[in-house]
Amino acid sequence: MGSTPDEVGVAYKYFNEVGDFMKKLIAIDLDGTTLNQDSVITEKTAKTLHRAIEDGHSVVIATGRPYRMSKNFYQELQLTTPMINFNGALVHLPEQKWAGEQEISFNRSIVFDLLAEKKNLKLDFIAAENRETFFIDDLNFFDQHFFASDFATNDNLLTVNTLQTNPTSVLLRSQPENVGSVSEELKQQFGHEVEVNTWGGPKPILEVVAKGIQKAHGLKRVLESVHHKQEDIIAFGDEHNDVEMLKFAGWGVAMANGTDQLKSVANDITEMPNSEDGMADYLTKYLDL
Repeated sequence: MGSTPDEVGVAYKYFNEVGDFMKKLIAIDLDGTTLNQDSVITEKTAKTLHRAIEDGHSVVIATGRPYRMSKNFYQELQLTTPMINFNGALVHLPEQKWAGEQEISFNRSIVFDLLAEKKNLKLDFIAAENRETFFIDDLNFFDQHFFASDFATNDNLLTVNTLQTNPTSVLLRSQPENVGSVSEELKQQFGHEVEVNTWGGPKPILEVVAKGIQKAHGLKRVLESVHHKQEDIIAFGDEHNDVEMLKFAGWGVAMANGTDQLKSVANDITEMPNSEDGMADYLTKYLDL
């Protein structure tokens, strides 16, 4: 599918020698891509991304996760670029005021409809959230790591009375064998108002965001504030929610562990999966690090 990473790397080295106009914006998904099977950034991946930044490239996280569940990775990589959360519904410069910031929500009535149909949809829990807060309909499913919070109280219980504002995102968990059918059912019922995406990684999570919101939407917002063009983007992903991002990028790369759908739209595929630092290996060759 086009040039091989080695061929591209050789050409890229040449262009870097004659100017900075070939510097890349590296858009990275987290789960199933940057993170390994234990949901951590390995030393090799961290070093590779740091080397890319030292060479003048930009690294932007584009994830379905909320900020509170991903800021540790942003900090670990010592990034200073804008960040894309909720699959593009939130674009912001963490812990700073930024004129380009954008957070897009959808009508909370959909959350109430989901609560009413929870049993029929075979959902374990429903969680509505925005950048800093979350509500979950069953506190028995609260997990400190998953929600990046030390505890949850009745104030975090999702009800018609507690959810007073429109959410940026809704997370739904079902059993792995049900995720596909639940996703299709949601698209049939609410597809005219929202997007339904699947998280990468080991957890069977569906995420609901406003209609038209994709990671590509977030990248467009980021491009308005950085010195890069669309063709400068190299994007990495593994799941259905990365399709639009890879198609939007100048060079879209699917992980070896990625879905067949994503691989079908990618310019290239990593040789190794996320469990073997596939993204780091690819970047090292592609950028001649």
